[in-house]
Amino acid sequence: MSTGATSSHLLLRLRDTMAEATEGQERLNKIVSLIAGSLGTEVCSIYLRREDRKLELCATEGLSAEAVHQTVMGRGEGLVGRVAEKAKAINTQDASNTRGFSYKVETGEELYNGFCGVPIQRLGRVTGVLVVQTLDARLFTADEVAALEIVAIVLAEMTELGAFVAESGGAMSAPHQRPLLIRGVVGQDGVAEGTVFLHNPNVTVVNPVADDPGFEKQRLDTAFQALDKDLSRLGGRRSDLDDDTRDILETFESFSKDRGFRRRLDKDIDGGLSAEAAVEIEQSRVRARMQKISDPYIRERMADIDDLSNRLLRHLVGVDQAGAQDLPDNAVLVARNLGPAELLEYGRKIKAVVLSEGSVGSHAAIVARAWSIPLVIQAKSIHFEARNGDRILVDGEQGLAHLRPDESVAKAFGDKIAMSQKTAARYAEMRELPAVTQDGIRIKIHMNAGLIVDLPSLQPSGAEGVGLFRTELQFLTRQSVPKRSQMADLYSYVMDAAGNKPVTFRTLDIGSDKVLPFMQATDEPNPAMGWRAIRMGLDRQKLLKMQIQCLLRGAKGRNLRVMFPFVAQRSEFDQAKAIFEDTLATHINFRHLAPKSTLLGAMLETPSLAYAPDAFFQNVDFISVGGNDLKQFFFAADRENERVRRRYDTLNTSYLSFLSHIMNRCQLHGTPASFCGEDAGRPLEALAFAAMGFRFLSMRPASIGAVKHLLRQVKLNEINDVISKSMDAGDQSVRRALVDHLSKAGITYHGSAH
Repeated sequence: MSTGATSSHLLLRLRDTMAEATEGQERLNKIVSLIAGSLGTEVCSIYLRREDRKLELCATEGLSAEAVHQTVMGRGEGLVGRVAEKAKAINTQDASNTRGFSYKVETGEELYNGFCGVPIQRLGRVTGVLVVQTLDARLFTADEVAALEIVAIVLAEMTELGAFVAESGGAMSAPHQRPLLIRGVVGQDGVAEGTVFLHNPNVTVVNPVADDPGFEKQRLDTAFQALDKDLSRLGGRRSDLDDDTRDILETFESFSKDRGFRRRLDKDIDGGLSAEAAVEIEQSRVRARMQKISDPYIRERMADIDDLSNRLLRHLVGVDQAGAQDLPDNAVLVARNLGPAELLEYGRKIKAVVLSEGSVGSHAAIVARAWSIPLVIQAKSIHFEARNGDRILVDGEQGLAHLRPDESVAKAFGDKIAMSQKTAARYAEMRELPAVTQDGIRIKIHMNAGLIVDLPSLQPSGAEGVGLFRTELQFLTRQSVPKRSQMADLYSYVMDAAGNKPVTFRTLDIGSDKVLPFMQATDEPNPAMGWRAIRMGLDRQKLLKMQIQCLLRGAKGRNLRVMFPFVAQRSEFDQAKAIFEDTLATHINFRHLAPKSTLLGAMLETPSLAYAPDAFFQNVDFISVGGNDLKQFFFAADRENERVRRRYDTLNTSYLSFLSHIMNRCQLHGTPASFCGEDAGRPLEALAFAAMGFRFLSMRPASIGAVKHLLRQVKLNEINDVISKSMDAGDQSVRRALVDHLSKAGITYHGSAH
């Protein structure tokens, strides 16, 4: 029997069974019976995944009835557990002697030799296992395995829709209704309560089985025609597109016009699937193949395939993709992952962000921190579990997301929100007070910014200036290079908003994960250490000169502070400075108003610059230590890789010794130095930096209150002694010593994560 005939026969009988007005358990019992009958097997069993990720036997034909809801398999346990763990079928004619076999005495399955198990999965997420077994040593044919895999995907869709809900609970509890606690990683502290808004949600297939292939193919034709119109609108004039955008569109088009792709869809429809189910099954197949490929570029194309499939599905079911204009009140954005430009499109209306993937060091995370909104990353599968409109509590301090919480959790969380607001009010009371330690040392605290909407935070935060204005964030929201007049107006507005407080503009830090929509992305094995920032600026001097011209015009005769990012050696700063001075001379020759004064600095983000010649420190007007990049290069730990990022403590004695070396060189030559980055906004770390000699710290506005609160309680000479003793004792990190000292002194502070 062919795959199509086998699956068609099963699917049509499944459809009739599912259409019956029966309870979930009875429906599941009928399904295992008809599958066993269709394939001529003594046993058919369905295991569904519980909340604890274990697999529960929920229905069986042939095994002991008493084992139903009693037999539970752990992840990777037995052949069933291995099918779920590997998301791959196991087909054997000698089950008891197959690697991983585990005997469950209550099932009576020791009698059976032939075994075929396939994962019940949807878009790469396994929700159960479908198993057939025979007394004789039977190896199932490729057609039979393929038919079971198609049936299993239909079962996954029906599970998602709640077709198998029963009073027994456990694995048969109603999906997307019970309270769920998902643990992730802290991306940005803070707490928020809101309503889930899914970014690019998956479309749920309501009718996976159909009996009119001709009609389904016609619907698919119509959806493809609509998709072609989408791509035409996206593409516009090809000559106006950068290579990267053309590449993505060509990927879409290659799949939409690929005859093999369409032939596989038609084959699945002939086998009894609806057009929607055929598209989703092919999406799952392509994802499974691409996940096995080690090439990161190829694997990244999975996002393109998902986008194409979701567009097709939306046309088939008649659902438009929701956008920023559809945000509900108190929206909490939930997604698999987000780029910085995508997050910027939603704006500051969102209360919090929760990602299934993501990384602390990504620039989407930096945007979230700039907005001071709670962020939880690595919250596994939340984009699958959540539904639009679900109530969600986001604990950015613990890295937790409470989805559909019960009232006891919601009440306790409400108390936490109230406490957070009380703390914020206490910090607000000291915003006009300087950060002066108990022994009289003044630390100037500045804020980081990058968006116009950040600037209203300058006054209420208590910042004494803008230590870093990220000019590239404005570019990320545009599809073309902004006009000079627009850029000049923007920089002028920033300085107007700051009033008499200083603003340090960083020239474009693009590259790595910040790829401008109108620039071609470069295919680099390690973009964080590749062609980016000042390297790109020096190679493409027209862009750098244009930005300098706009900064000069925007200054309108005021003091202008500019720094160049990712400087690795003296010559790069010297070249950038020469370009600035040449552009300034031209600016003056055209009788434009010159700045009252200009200061040119460099971001020290590479260890090499700490050992630059003395002439560099004498020639630069100021140094800003870019802690985010410097730490990842110092420890050789990618800040976007959660496996290694957290292995290294900022308060590691070797890192603090290195910072002390930088500070000593700056002090020797009278070069002002600041520390800028996420670590500057963590009170304990900020305290250590101040002890290392840094008198300027630049951080996100939300951190200023906590840092200032701690600095005003301590004596830096005592902190110096604590750090020195810890280093002399051979400690790997001074964190414990500092925590103990503050505890003994009765000094309170908020936040201690590293």
